Amino acid sequence: MATLSAFSSSSWPNPNPSSNFHSLPQPDHTDYSHIPTNLPPPPMGTTEDEDDGPLPNPHPQSTLLQNPNPNFPNRPSFFAPTLLHVSFNQDYGCFATGTDRGFKIYNCDPFREIFRRDFHHGGIGTVEMLFRCNILAIVGGGPDPQYPLNKVMIWDDHQSRCIGELSFRSEVRGVRLRRDRIAVVLEQKIFVYNFSDLKLLHKIETIANPKGLCAVSQAGGSLVLVCPGLQKGQVRVEHYASKRTKFIMAHDSRIACFALTPDGHLLATCSTKGTLVRIFNTFDGSLLQEVRRGADRAEIYSLAFSSTAQWLAVSSDKGTVHVFGLKANLGNLGSDKSHGASDPNHAVSSPTSSLSFIKGNKMPSSNHL
Repeated sequence: MATLSAFSSSSWPNPNPSSNFHSLPQPDHTDYSHIPTNLPPPPMGTTEDEDDGPLPNPHPQSTLLQNPNPNFPNRPSFFAPTLLHVSFNQDYGCFATGTDRGFKIYNCDPFREIFRRDFHHGGIGTVEMLFRCNILAIVGGGPDPQYPLNKVMIWDDHQSRCIGELSFRSEVRGVRLRRDRIAVVLEQKIFVYNFSDLKLLHKIETIANPKGLCAVSQAGGSLVLVCPGLQKGQVRVEHYASKRTKFIMAHDSRIACFALTPDGHLLATCSTKGTLVRIFNTFDGSLLQEVRRGADRAEIYSLAFSSTAQWLAVSSDKGTVHVFGLKANLGNLGSDKSHGASDPNHAVSSPTSSLSFIKGNKMPSSNHL
């Protein structure tokens, strides 16, 4: 169902964890052998007739997109690039930035730039890494996008070029990757593809989602996907192993941001009011804890769990990051067992954050600015 364009080579490379980005430290030793070594023949068309569904491919054997010289020598050094996108990779060891001139990859600790691709007058609005391997998903952005806004380009840095694309009838709002799946977020739809052959597995209808809100679990095992539901304040949780869908009425106002633990057990949400953050059990939808960021309205930019789910960080337009201590047993939930009370009045509440720091300049969103 996907529209995949293969360029001049029919090779779909196997990400090599031992030779990732140039000089990347701490290589990912995960087995990526399931990612195909041969690109499947691109489909001649699609039966999708929705306005924003996958587009048929009119040129299945189109030629290689000519990417600009990544080391373009004539770029004015005095003109700073404009930041369009920031996102972490799946283990938070790196983060990627998209600018109006290309994209860059940074290592977090020690902090340093480890990789970049500069496009002459070509903006990148989304860069999604797959841990530390050579495959990325990118989408054009800015006033002069490098690629169309309705296409997800699959970039192989071993070949320094795009090796395929997924095309849609509306702008792509976000992309999420894991080792076996690709999720593409549109304004009111989410398409989930198998990574190995780009076969469309699932199509999800959502409420208007201009921020491209979507989260996927990253731990080994089955996929858990979270996205906005069809009602204001509602989130939808897809458990693909048990083929169950859970709807959670998380807030009275529209959902502004959410975060999922790597194992998919815990979900943190906040609304456009930005005063309360709620933590839910994704398997039964019960409210486990509620924390208060403050009394005044705020725009929440991002939520992030610590690796052990002991802490939850919240950044906002107030120029602060709040760090909340979570219940000790939240990180030990069973996969399909009920924990906590489903009644919000019985959930553990924390009136204020444990810590508040990084005051000063307002922090940008962790996705699109």
